[in-house]
Amino acid sequence: DVALDLRKDSPAFGKWEAVILEGPLKNQFYIPAGFAHGFCVLSEKTIVSYKSDDFYTPSQERGILWNDPEIAIDWPIKNPVLSDKDKSHPPLKNQKDLF
Repeated sequence: DVALDLRKDSPAFGKWEAVILEGPLKNQFYIPAGFAHGFCVLSEKTIVSYKSDDFYTPSQERGILWNDPEIAIDWPIKNPVLSDKDKSHPPLKNQKDLF
């Protein structure tokens, strides 16, 4: 699980933090408003559950290119299977209306 700081005025803008969530540990990763969220599945069988502070609004959904070289997230899978939507997201520098 990865959180990326999107707060323009933050000294950590564009920086990311990652954790490995493991079923037997039942651990969680809190990602507050102002951060992007991405994840990579590392096992054959995975269930992903989200908790949110508001209702899902498809028109508000955005994304960032998963392998944006300026962010350089160290994904544990180098050639992931991606949806067409995830393949087409722009890099962070081309994003508008960030926090």
